[in-house]
Amino acid sequence: MNETIVIVGLGLIGGSIAKALRGAGSCRVLGMDLDEDVLLDAISCGAIAEKAGVEDLKSADLVYLCLYPKEALEFAQKYGPLLKEGCVLTDTCGVKAEICAGLSSLQGTGKYVFVGGHPMAGKEHSGFAASDGGLFAGASYIVTPCGAPDWAVEKVLSYARRMGFGKFVTTTPERHDRAIAFTSQTPHVLACAYVMSPRCPEHHGFSAGSYRDVSRVADINSALWTRLFLMNRGALVEELDELTRNLGLFRDAVAAGDEPALRSLLEKARAIKTTQG
Repeated sequence: MNETIVIVGLGLIGGSIAKALRGAGSCRVLGMDLDEDVLLDAISCGAIAEKAGVEDLKSADLVYLCLYPKEALEFAQKYGPLLKEGCVLTDTCGVKAEICAGLSSLQGTGKYVFVGGHPMAGKEHSGFAASDGGLFAGASYIVTPCGAPDWAVEKVLSYARRMGFGKFVTTTPERHDRAIAFTSQTPHVLACAYVMSPRCPEHHGFSAGSYRDVSRVADINSALWTRLFLMNRGALVEELDELTRNLGLFRDAVAAGDEPALRSLLEKARAIKTTQG
């Protein structure tokens, strides 16, 4: 039986979800976006069958909110009461505690079931033009059930498997945000701080893999990441404090010309990376 899926927001993630589900079969994918040109592009390339309207929301079996956190909450508040009983509403936000609390509190206003989600994939560039049906191949998909029944969680995971995700993690919003502060947000801050060096404009001809790897995510969507950083500021500040302490150890060893201390730090870091991957 074909299910109707509505993707709200056809940017990098929403567009990639649409394209990844295009060949999955047994579902009809519709899209919503404020940009009419994006909708036309999505229809013309076959990512979505057609533009979704309010009536389509009423008959949807699964709705993806691929929006900034504030806009996702506003959409759920406005349109959640229209969703039918048994519809699963899920999001793709990179911070979960605040969004899950907000969406869970709204759940009583409608008959839908909310399951928090976070596809762990991305690019330096944003927008539908950057979307890619192969973006999720082998990537991790995180779900925060927030009290949702098993069947609803399994529906979200089932479609994640169809999109090509290879790893699946079920956790709490709080644990998600602590982990993401380390694995995603701190590297973005580090990359941005790194390229702010006055030496950055002079790197051409002197840089290779190390510069590329450290600086890659400094090509950042400032509006989105500002919101994500501030929504997770407690956990992020803890990680930045830890990073600052560790940088201080390296800085002091170099400044003092302390070869044993510097070597010890490098060996400790290498052992952690070798063990943890």
